[in-house]
Amino acid sequence: MNGLLLVDKPSGITSHDVVDRIRRASGMRRIGHTGTLDPAATGLLVLCLGAATRLSEHLTSLDKVYEGAMRLGITTDSYDMDGKIVEEHEVPELDMKTLQDACNRFAGEILQVPPMVSAVKVGGERLYKRARKGETVEREPRRVTVIEFTVLRYEAPDVFIRVCCTRGTYVRSLCHDVGALLGCGGTLASLRRTRVGNHSIENALPVDEFKQRDLVAERLLPMDSALDLPEVIVRPTGRALTATGGLLGPADLMEACPVKEGWVQIKLASGRLIALGQAQETPTGVRVHAKRVLLD
Repeated sequence: MNGLLLVDKPSGITSHDVVDRIRRASGMRRIGHTGTLDPAATGLLVLCLGAATRLSEHLTSLDKVYEGAMRLGITTDSYDMDGKIVEEHEVPELDMKTLQDACNRFAGEILQVPPMVSAVKVGGERLYKRARKGETVEREPRRVTVIEFTVLRYEAPDVFIRVCCTRGTYVRSLCHDVGALLGCGGTLASLRRTRVGNHSIENALPVDEFKQRDLVAERLLPMDSALDLPEVIVRPTGRALTATGGLLGPADLMEACPVKEGWVQIKLASGRLIALGQAQETPTGVRVHAKRVLLD
């Protein structure tokens, strides 16, 4: 079985627990996920099965959409409700405009400091392991993009939000920073991932429903439509060159490559994805170097 599986993760288990359950249901070991969710978070996990694990890095980098609640008046050491409360403040009178204006301050390209309780490595060790020892270390801010940070409604002290962001963005940190800006503190109270790229939670099944191999196979999405990348169609004569990781020239392609650089999908005329390649401009035209070969 090769393809993508959309799974709805419940609260209380890890993303690795979900992978283990699908391994047992499918009888397969070669399964990976494309971006973890914290144990308390729920929502969409995109799993790669079989040869689709070779696509995982391109799926991990897709934009993600979350919906959740930010609780004002509380600051925790983990920036969510699983952590230890370190400060409590009275929540002032706030309206939707004030809240949205605060969230807007963290929209766009920003530098974000990851929380201490996170999987980010500092000095070769995961931050959460340092946090368990009671340590607090300096964390380098990371550049991320918050495409959308919308206040959906306000039921004091909870602010219901939707966030669309790039890889590596911590919604927990956004809640913490908004709370600090408002002066009363804030922490993430709940979080649900609703979208990864073009893949929606509406098309996922709860992990507990995957009990048999047949259902896993039935719900698999083909690799041919898994990615949102430019594509080229290789001529029959170029298939062998693709299989050996060769460099495809204009004569090997049905049409000119649509981009001058970057990753592209290499497909047969039937639509079957056979490799991922990198386009590069040369004096004789754009060539595509086959990098991730998926042919059996």
